[in-house]
Amino acid sequence: MDDSTAPLFRQIAMLIEDYIVHGDLAAGDRAPSTNELSKFHDINPATARKGLSLLVNRGVLVKRRGIGMFVTGEAHALILDRRRENFTAGYLVPLVDEAVKLNLTKKELRELVDAVAESRGLYG
Repeated sequence: MDDSTAPLFRQIAMLIEDYIVHGDLAAGDRAPSTNELSKFHDINPATARKGLSLLVNRGVLVKRRGIGMFVTGEAHALILDRRRENFTAGYLVPLVDEAVKLNLTKKELRELVDAVAESRGLYG
């Protein structure tokens, strides 16, 4: 799955989600505003607003009238749950499909996955 091909508003939503997953934004923190996002990323404010609205609809952000959008208490768990649900279809299925095309065995595929995981510090 290549996020760079996603619509800009979805990329903005993913960026904010990444901040939450990585701990840069915690429950109760104010999310970047529409204007901050549009200026920093040089995008239309409507695009930034649409990305933030998507997160409100998902329960990740809550809008507090007049003061901004804030990270909900359940945001981190909601994001991880949704991403786990999408992991198989978005990453594993294409990976296995390509492995089949390359005639890789299960063992070879596992070895490749293990090698990449180790290189990223997953098993260390």
